[in-house]
Amino acid sequence: MKILDHLISSLNLEGSVKDIRQGVFHTAVLTKQCGLAATLAQDALRQSEFPVQHPGSLKEMTPENLASLAYSESILEAAIGMAAINSIIKINEDACRELNAADLIMEKGEGKRITIIGHFPFLAKVRQKAKDLWVIEKNLREGDFDESHADDLIPLADVVAITGTALTNHTLDRLLALCRPEAFVILLGGTAPLSPALFDFHIDAICGTKVVDANLALNCVSQGANFRQIKGTKRLTMLK
Repeated sequence: MKILDHLISSLNLEGSVKDIRQGVFHTAVLTKQCGLAATLAQDALRQSEFPVQHPGSLKEMTPENLASLAYSESILEAAIGMAAINSIIKINEDACRELNAADLIMEKGEGKRITIIGHFPFLAKVRQKAKDLWVIEKNLREGDFDESHADDLIPLADVVAITGTALTNHTLDRLLALCRPEAFVILLGGTAPLSPALFDFHIDAICGTKVVDANLALNCVSQGANFRQIKGTKRLTMLK
């Protein structure tokens, strides 16, 4: 997990844990700021009966220890760890643009071959612009390819867009290794950390989320909001 190691080593881990919310769709942690990550409830339900080992006492952990939960094999614990990491990152908005991930994928991928890891709502728009579009997804929907096709489809792509939850389920290192050196690679979604530390790997753009109203976002998460329903956020893109 070289990327997680590098990402966590880049953080200022001083401070305290102020709040943790884990909704069915998203997880939020408040330390220096509020950070988000997808909960991945479908994947979590396939795991152990007690997916979070110490519920009720996590706020007593240090930010460093909470962030280290990103290494957990438990999806719910790893989501808490990723939200903690995103809460610690000091996002440099001067290095970001308010650019939607779908627009960036279409800009870079028009007339080209695109592989997207994760089933996103904007796929129909991207399909109209792409020469070929392949979607790889764990929880399959019509037209998707399962994970076993990653070895074949990722090396074919000129543009590869990878969900930030690949950090949560610890597949990102492997997925990046499958990308051609000349491919344009995007990490996207609410889990994607807006940190330039990721540019030390084969990532050219990060499309993530900054929480601008922590109380509003926390309340939305704990009341069952999906990504589009979470208020108090701003979508940003950081380019290498």
